[in-house]
Amino acid sequence: MKLLLSFCSLLLSLTLPAQAAVMLIYHHVASDTPRVSSVSADELRGHLQYFKDNNFQVIGLDLLIKQLREGTPVADNAVVITFDDSYENNFTTAHPILQQFGYPYTIFISPGSIDKGDGPLLNWQQVKQMSDDGVLIANHAMWHEHMAKPAAGETEQQWLARMQQSISAAEDKIEQVTGQRHQWLAYPYGEYSAPLEQLVSELGFIGIGQHSGAVGNNSALTRLPRFPAAGRYADLTDLAQKLRTLAFNITDYHSVDPLVNGVNPPQLTLSLQITDFNRTQLQCFAGAEVLKPEWLNDNTFTVTASKSLATGRSRYNCTAPSQSKKGYFYWYSQPWLNQP
Repeated sequence: MKLLLSFCSLLLSLTLPAQAAVMLIYHHVASDTPRVSSVSADELRGHLQYFKDNNFQVIGLDLLIKQLREGTPVADNAVVITFDDSYENNFTTAHPILQQFGYPYTIFISPGSIDKGDGPLLNWQQVKQMSDDGVLIANHAMWHEHMAKPAAGETEQQWLARMQQSISAAEDKIEQVTGQRHQWLAYPYGEYSAPLEQLVSELGFIGIGQHSGAVGNNSALTRLPRFPAAGRYADLTDLAQKLRTLAFNITDYHSVDPLVNGVNPPQLTLSLQITDFNRTQLQCFAGAEVLKPEWLNDNTFTVTASKSLATGRSRYNCTAPSQSKKGYFYWYSQPWLNQP
């Protein structure tokens, strides 16, 4: 019976048009905060109106995660709205606008930072009110710390123990205040690594990044992508194309680790199920550089930038036009973290 169900699922995936959800990440909703991480109230309202006018399904992250875990088809043209970093303007400005549209959304908070009062952050009364209003409250680590690798002088065992404590303490505090316990972790700064992903999986959490891409039924649950929707990405011309993206069906990540350790530039190798795009149309980029994929076999390619990656965060992006959905593109983003 399981074999028959698997065969039917594969047959459907080959015959039905590709479906995917797009998760968006916002930070500030204000006009007096850093532009790179901000949208104005009017821009946010414009985004939500665009979703409504163009028949996008705005769904909660809880529904998307349920579909991914159960293997049921991801809602077509679905949009998931998320906010990071616990900013007070999420309550004072964004929350009333989202309530007007009746759209669900998730906010990822760092409880230790709220307790300490670092910056113009939410307070617990506001968090509780948002929760009571139906907002999904989730984990952004206890202190919004860099999580991807050990600190100087720290062993890997000590680091992983510290990360487990941060994740667990934040989850406990969120549950204490709101009654919610989703076990979703949005990595601060979008930084993660293979050992951190393993820890997240062992703890039973979903891991969510800040690298671009759509979410499909075969997306890795320890590195779900989100498109930025603030700063220069807030423009609807740009955002409209991001909303029309699909997730590559990746069958093997070939143990890719975002941490750049020794080999720079890093090599990306992926194996894909190719049913809805022409592999000759696959293009990859490292910033402005076009990377030509080298196909190792019918389903596996590799790409490498021509220059060493700079210190900090960077990405390789790969895209290909869909054959079944006109105007839609498959999109995969591989984040890299180069920290000597």
